[in-house]
Amino acid sequence: MDMFCHQCQEALKNMGCNVSAGVCGKTNEVANLQDLLIYTLKGVAAMNQEARKAGINRPETDRIILDGLFSTITNANFDEESISNRIEKALQERESIKQALKERGMLAQKAYPDYVTWTGHRDTFKSKAEEKRVGILATDNEDIRSLRSLILFGLKGMAAYAEHAQNLGYRSDEIYDFIEKGLVATEDDSLSADDLVNLVMETGKYGVEVMALLDKANTSTYGHPEITEVNIGVRNNPAILVSGHDLKDLEELLEQTEGTGVDVYTHSEMLPANYYPAFKKYDHFVGNYGNAWWKQKEEFERFNGPVLFTTNCIVPPKASYKDRIYTTGATGYPGFKHIPDREEGKKKDFSEIIEHAKRLPAPTPIEEGMIVGGFAHNQVTQLADQIVDAVKSGAIRKFFVMAGCDGRMKEREYYTEFAQKLPRDTVILTAGCAKYRYNKLPLGDIGGIPRVLDAGQCNDSYSLAVVAMKLKEIFDFNDINELPIEYNIAWYEQKAVIVLLSLLYLGVKNIKLGPTLPAFLSPNVANVLVEKFGISSITSVEADMEALLN
Repeated sequence: MDMFCHQCQEALKNMGCNVSAGVCGKTNEVANLQDLLIYTLKGVAAMNQEARKAGINRPETDRIILDGLFSTITNANFDEESISNRIEKALQERESIKQALKERGMLAQKAYPDYVTWTGHRDTFKSKAEEKRVGILATDNEDIRSLRSLILFGLKGMAAYAEHAQNLGYRSDEIYDFIEKGLVATEDDSLSADDLVNLVMETGKYGVEVMALLDKANTSTYGHPEITEVNIGVRNNPAILVSGHDLKDLEELLEQTEGTGVDVYTHSEMLPANYYPAFKKYDHFVGNYGNAWWKQKEEFERFNGPVLFTTNCIVPPKASYKDRIYTTGATGYPGFKHIPDREEGKKKDFSEIIEHAKRLPAPTPIEEGMIVGGFAHNQVTQLADQIVDAVKSGAIRKFFVMAGCDGRMKEREYYTEFAQKLPRDTVILTAGCAKYRYNKLPLGDIGGIPRVLDAGQCNDSYSLAVVAMKLKEIFDFNDINELPIEYNIAWYEQKAVIVLLSLLYLGVKNIKLGPTLPAFLSPNVANVLVEKFGISSITSVEADMEALLN
């Protein structure tokens, strides 16, 4: 059975990947197993809601749900065995919850994957999956399907951020409960389109909360990001390149590489780790190597050392460097070595990748110099007086939020051109890997304020929202949309979806979204977003710039 997947911006023909493999590279088998994993998690969530009502608290269930959702995010996990193992684990957890309820004299009311049985062999899942359609297309009504997709993909992004916070010891039962509620709702045929629209907005509400939780986890653990010049050159030592988003993994790798002669570099979305004070004490933490995720085939070959994926975004590799790629956490790829999760009270063991690095040559330089970042909400708040004065004097006419994701499509050159052509009295606020389209351009500054202010990773879009709310307070505006801030956002995967829903919940309107509108939006649902929030697709640089400037 061919796959059907339309969760990312690269969906085939902007409709959905439905052939032998997705544009991302995942196979039919993996795509269909991921659909079955999601369906199984819905059943676990339904049963765990019954357990919560009975006063049964199962932290392991929360982790299984978060990890399972995270593993299905675009470019995170391509490994059939890894996804199958998650299904097995979820089904075992379902049975454990069922038993716990029985011991209290209760019987679970509903658990969607009851038709799925586990025999310890993943081929069983394939045959059982064919007994019932469990993917996106199982919902016949186009608009209901679209709204369910919007909720589900937002939950995937929410789960990713919640897992990062959980890894640092920050939990939220309220967020976990909502994720379960949302999963169950996507199988509830009694919910109308209006009900689902309300749930979409509630998803945005919890999107804000989960990003606030992760912000608290990161800053409480590693300090507030500060303005930092990051080296983009190399040294003559063997090294490990760390990609993804998980700061806990980076911390433990830095601890274990200290004194070994092995340097550590960040890649893509891990770049903002350089802005945190706690990591600056490591002399072997060199800087950032390379650009956004989609350039990794060229850049990993030249890095020479091993690469660690802590989260997405994996691109199917060349044979020339495949044997030096490692995964951990929710990620996986056939043939890659996987570093197991940390046991309770212990750290992950990175000894194998460290020893591997020692046997390999130092990175080949691909560029040199410095880039500046670290403009998260705490740092920008310290510059508030300077920024307000610049706005009042007219030195800064407008801010442009150009956050989100980068990607392979040629159409994304639009964002580089847009940044280059912005008037000199404008400032770009950015977060996420979209910044690689313009963070190395010589755009200058305005009275000492750089014209590109990088807040950090995609979850640090929360910082941009905090900055906007602070400026709203300072200028005594009634509406966030009165601020001289325009939104021209690029999206790619499901973390961008939860960021978008969060902005909508905060009341932000007239967002430009590109390079295409999501394939999972039906015409009617897209019209609702246009009419209610003013969302529109990008057109040309000139037309969009004229509209946004005026």
